[in-house]
Amino acid sequence: MFCSENRPREACGIFGILDHKDAAQLTYFGLYALQHRGQESAGISVLSDDKKIQCKKGMGLVPDVFSKEDLESLKGNLAIGHVRYSTAGNSMVENTQPFLVQHKNMSFALVHNGNLTNSHILKKELEDDGSIFQTTMDSEIAIHVFVKNLKGNNLETALVKTAEKLEGAFSFIAMTSNGELIGIKDPHSFRPLCIGKLNGKYVLSSETCALDLVQAEFLRELEPGEIVIINKDGIRSINSPKPAKRAFCIFEYIYFARPDSTFFGKNVYEMRKSHGIQLAKEAPVDADIVMPFPDSGVYAAIGYSKESKIPFEMGMIRNHYVGRTFIQPTQEMREFGVRIKLNPVKEVLKNKEIIIVEDSIIRGTTAKTRVKALRDLGVKKIHMRISCPPHRFPCVYGIDFSSRGELVAAKKTVDELRTYLDLDTLHYLSLEGLLESTGISLPDQGFCKACFDGEYPVSFSK
Repeated sequence: MFCSENRPREACGIFGILDHKDAAQLTYFGLYALQHRGQESAGISVLSDDKKIQCKKGMGLVPDVFSKEDLESLKGNLAIGHVRYSTAGNSMVENTQPFLVQHKNMSFALVHNGNLTNSHILKKELEDDGSIFQTTMDSEIAIHVFVKNLKGNNLETALVKTAEKLEGAFSFIAMTSNGELIGIKDPHSFRPLCIGKLNGKYVLSSETCALDLVQAEFLRELEPGEIVIINKDGIRSINSPKPAKRAFCIFEYIYFARPDSTFFGKNVYEMRKSHGIQLAKEAPVDADIVMPFPDSGVYAAIGYSKESKIPFEMGMIRNHYVGRTFIQPTQEMREFGVRIKLNPVKEVLKNKEIIIVEDSIIRGTTAKTRVKALRDLGVKKIHMRISCPPHRFPCVYGIDFSSRGELVAAKKTVDELRTYLDLDTLHYLSLEGLLESTGISLPDQGFCKACFDGEYPVSFSK
């Protein structure tokens, strides 16, 4: 999905494969499947036969960064890759990943999805100890911590000590010049990371949709705090001894993940439909049609329509040939940038009473522009239903609303927001309804909901 500047965006997508002759090409396709997780930059590192790590990365989308010649030049049977949206570190070529370092006789490359909440503390400690940083990424901080822990320790011990030192949300994939592929998940399991197998070769990926594309079999999710080390002899799993309560980001189900991905045995498409069904039970209203703002609200709208028995229509059509909207210098131009992505179908909407189902309202400006376009078209009544609770608290774990001032629901009541958006009615799915409609019972119960309830699983300081 291509996001406007008013949609929530998350950190990154990561992928890795070991012992495959087409490692770079498969990583390219894996990143293609994960493009929705980041559109700022892309990169691939490959371990060559002479034990050197080659890297190709750049700003832009996956097909723009890599040419056929690039992929053919990345020769080797171990590769990792990354697509990025920046939440920690500026959007610039220096902050593209994989991040590659040489330490003594060994090279390492790392890709990261998440956000370290203690990065500023760790960076100060490292700089006071003489470390010099090349980027503004918290991923580089993790590499420095790891290299320090290698002193006097083997690889396994250094990985465990590093994971124990880091706080916040992190899923890492790393590779070494010794031929290891490594996966690391934080003790709370904020961000997704799974293991697959392709003709006997191991694959790591943020989401199962990338496994599907390369025709790999899904094996399992990494457990909270788990570290897997994969080499030519197979896979071994180690766990950080620090216990933690699972806090998987529930917004993966609501918005971030591709609808053809699966987490904890639950398909994202079906999950979003169930949110819409629950929303129709909690906030019914009579209308002529149910419609989404494509593409994010489509699946919840299908569920709402199914439960309410009100016909589903695609009342707005998305222009699939538009990338990210330019941030224009005037309000008029910004609104034009929003309108160019979606165009209402006059014949479907005029003189109708409609229900718009959306997955979230973050800053509110995009929704306001789209509702105005519908009013100008002659829609009689507009009811909006949101398939999650109001976002009232900032995210510190890797989503790009890091202050309450950015969140329209933190500043306005639901009724004030209804007036601001010029809606006839507005209802959000309750937090209880959201959790019930997931249908998931995890042994250590289960989700980070901090953006809704302000209860942060990992404490943090500014």
